[in-house]
Amino acid sequence: MDNIMESMLDAYLYETTSLLDQLEDMLVADEQIGDFSTDDVNEIFRIMHTIKGSSAMMEFTSLSTIAHRIEDLFFYIRDKGIDTLDTDSKKNLFNLMFRSADLLRGEITKVENGEPLLENVDSFRQEINDFLEKLKEGGSSASAAAPEAASSDAPKTGSELQLPDDPDAVCYLHIMLEEGIGMENLRAFMVVNSLKDSGVPFNYYPADMDMNSDTCQTIIDNGFYLAFTSDQEEQVIEGLLGTQHYIRSYEVIKVPTETTVQEPVDTADAQPETSAAKTETAPAAKTEAVPAAAAAATHAPVKQSLISVSLAKLDALLDIVGELVITESMVTSSPELMALSRDSYDNFMQSGRQLRKLTNDIQDIAMSLRMVPVSGVFQKMNRIVRDMNQNLNKSVRLTVIGENTEIDKTIVDSIQDPLMHMVRNSMDHGIEETEEERIAAGKDPHGEITLSASHTNSEVIISVSDDGYGMDTTKLLAKAKQKGLLTKPESEYSHKEALNLILLPGFSTNKAVTEYSGRGVGMDVVKKNVESVGGTVSITSELGSGTTMTMMIPLTLAIVVGMKVTVGASIFTVPISNIRQSFKATSDQIILDEYGNEMINIMGTFYSIVRLHNFYNLETEVTNIEDGILLWVEAGDRSYCLFVDNLIDEQQVVVKPLPTYLNSYELKNCGITGCTILGDGTISIILDVASLYTAANDTI
Repeated sequence: MDNIMESMLDAYLYETTSLLDQLEDMLVADEQIGDFSTDDVNEIFRIMHTIKGSSAMMEFTSLSTIAHRIEDLFFYIRDKGIDTLDTDSKKNLFNLMFRSADLLRGEITKVENGEPLLENVDSFRQEINDFLEKLKEGGSSASAAAPEAASSDAPKTGSELQLPDDPDAVCYLHIMLEEGIGMENLRAFMVVNSLKDSGVPFNYYPADMDMNSDTCQTIIDNGFYLAFTSDQEEQVIEGLLGTQHYIRSYEVIKVPTETTVQEPVDTADAQPETSAAKTETAPAAKTEAVPAAAAAATHAPVKQSLISVSLAKLDALLDIVGELVITESMVTSSPELMALSRDSYDNFMQSGRQLRKLTNDIQDIAMSLRMVPVSGVFQKMNRIVRDMNQNLNKSVRLTVIGENTEIDKTIVDSIQDPLMHMVRNSMDHGIEETEEERIAAGKDPHGEITLSASHTNSEVIISVSDDGYGMDTTKLLAKAKQKGLLTKPESEYSHKEALNLILLPGFSTNKAVTEYSGRGVGMDVVKKNVESVGGTVSITSELGSGTTMTMMIPLTLAIVVGMKVTVGASIFTVPISNIRQSFKATSDQIILDEYGNEMINIMGTFYSIVRLHNFYNLETEVTNIEDGILLWVEAGDRSYCLFVDNLIDEQQVVVKPLPTYLNSYELKNCGITGCTILGDGTISIILDVASLYTAANDTI
């Protein structure tokens, strides 16, 4: 595939996916109120027309065919009015549209994966046709105008070439549309609506083009007219015509100033010639752009200057910015600067500070380009709740809070599956089975699942809450004991520890396999996926009141603010977001548990101590607890202390992935999340506080 075709395919996939997301959000919102709005009918018609055209251009026949049939369906609905459909028809229309969206999205996924598309969609196309025929049979016998009829060779309806009878008009724009575009009356109406956004007043003819499908053939044969009360208004609109689609040609026709008017007998043939002879006529395909002054005076709509950029290009940009940050640090910390005179050194450092400011600005902009709101992921959960409501015969509403919270695009893609799994768990066996059961428990008969997102300086907090059964820790402990997952007596487990048992591999309380859960893919997979992007999962629940699952995820994986620490000759970087406190300790503050592991009391709670030099087998002279530094660190529900030799300083570092040949060593499970290059060229290992705690406990 050459670069041009690849670029076209990327643009097609981006546009079509965005349109399908918009369609699905619209369907979910409309189904909740049980009806389509007129604006949404028009918007769905537009979406399907766009998908039809772009798919046909890319020669994706299955997509083009289905989109075309849905476009025809909504042409009919648009023409007759959504209010002509009864309740059952609207319900069936919603189901049909959701299935259509699924089919189109499935075909788009095949395009993305390079898989062959469906060769035969006749059965689904026929289903849409049958639904359309049922709608026609239920309507007036005089309303049988389908889109196909609109494009047939219908006879002319009269002397369409005669100018409209508008007594206030001083001039007209006669506009002809491109041939074969289909549904010309609606195309013309779209042009009219777009031009009206300019604020310039005018009338249009046929005046019922948006309501009367019979005007379609009139516009095919003879075009349509815009009437103006001044030449200035006409000139502004004429300038805007170059921004409109589907216009083949147009001409300006001025109304004669004479008081005598020709007899109407021959006007069908004579009128254009007379007007052309007495007035100035524009060229047949005039496309001058509107003058800047005219556009400003009429407040013409200005398109946003937005472009879509490949994520790979943003990754490359961020890599270069990262190298720039490292290089700037290397230059400003070079030992050769000490040889400069005082004045030269001060001048250099002044320039260095300016360079650092510019570097930070570039870095912030590069990072912001990758940030996207979580609303895209949240909105997809609406569809899951909708489908499960129908299949499980439940009544549950989804409440979304903080959907505009932004997070790195790579992380957004990674949390979609965990979030989906949490919502399905809440729907399937978190919410009570029946409304009667909820009423008996003193609850609202309609269940509620709440998705919320917020962010701190360094991480995003996403939670999924339900107001259902809640978790019984007694049953959780019994289940874990049955499966041999307990590591200590049941009585020694705290409420929080008992809840966290569901995050263990092989743990499931679901008794039956359903379409949505009980298939061996448990919360341990959710935990693993979240931890793969540096996040943590925590659970809170009260029996009878519901459950909340919380994901704490870093804003970005590319750059972190870290504290550099030394252990022997090695330098490690600990993310500042994980550090609660650093302090010196004395020997009498340290106690040993029954296994001989060191612990320290901090504010009334005992925390275990992990000595980095012991864990990584590093040589160091700092082995006495009083000679080193303790870092009190926390990640999710895990809190403990790291013993290190010394603290160096706090620094913003660029996270570099580890070489691929190290993947077989599973360093992620050893508390290592990546590395960074310091100003002097030294490599520093970046620690993963959560996995380090797990790995340290496993070695005990």
